[in-house]
Amino acid sequence: MAQVKRITSRDNPLLARAHKLAADPVAYRKLGEVWVEGDHLCSALVEHGGAPSQALVTEAAWDDPRLHELASRAAAVAVLPQALMHRISALESAPPIAFVVPWAGPGALVAGRPSVVLDRLQDAGNVGTILRSAAAFGFSQVVAIKGSAALWSPKVLRAGMGAHFGLNLVEGVETLDGLDVPLLAGSPHATQALHRTALPWPCAWVMGHEGQGVSDALLRRCALTLRIPQPGGEESLNVAAAAAICLYESARQREPE
Repeated sequence: MAQVKRITSRDNPLLARAHKLAADPVAYRKLGEVWVEGDHLCSALVEHGGAPSQALVTEAAWDDPRLHELASRAAAVAVLPQALMHRISALESAPPIAFVVPWAGPGALVAGRPSVVLDRLQDAGNVGTILRSAAAFGFSQVVAIKGSAALWSPKVLRAGMGAHFGLNLVEGVETLDGLDVPLLAGSPHATQALHRTALPWPCAWVMGHEGQGVSDALLRRCALTLRIPQPGGEESLNVAAAAAICLYESARQREPE
């Protein structure tokens, strides 16, 4: 049974901590907790067996039977006015509900899993979108090399739309020695076309920095470097769009004829 507390003071320590988690993309590493906001993400967390330690819910949402039940999944519930929720959230329109969830740490590589490797990707929207594609196309692990955007930041979580909770996420990685699957990368300079090449499975697709691409050191380790045909003549695709194409092709080749 969740412990319920009503909060009316803007100086409440819980609200200060929640605001830090919502506003600072790497606060979860310091505080050991992740900020999950909005009923869609909160529902996705619960559906994947997540156990929130704290729910923060507006007074109006607490009176809504569906959101009341969702908030009650947390060990503790704080009910607060909409104005206080607005002070916490970094969004222009504050959500009716949010969870605080214990952070499991940077994660550990699992050998042999189909994976996506993020090589110093900076944009939170790109990272979250790639997580969604990974989950959709059967890649169960995402590995962020040191220098990539924080995987559990609020912006990446929102862009991921719940994909986080079904993936093994590993961040701050400096070596891929424990991955134990072939590495694949895309390059506009490659001679082999993606759709004409038999792709290994399981594998790990490497997605590079938005401006610099995959590092030379990682490219040398790749079993295959492939080109996405672009008959329209554009020199490059957005990395999230390129990732979706590559991951889809891996999934397509596994489909029975």
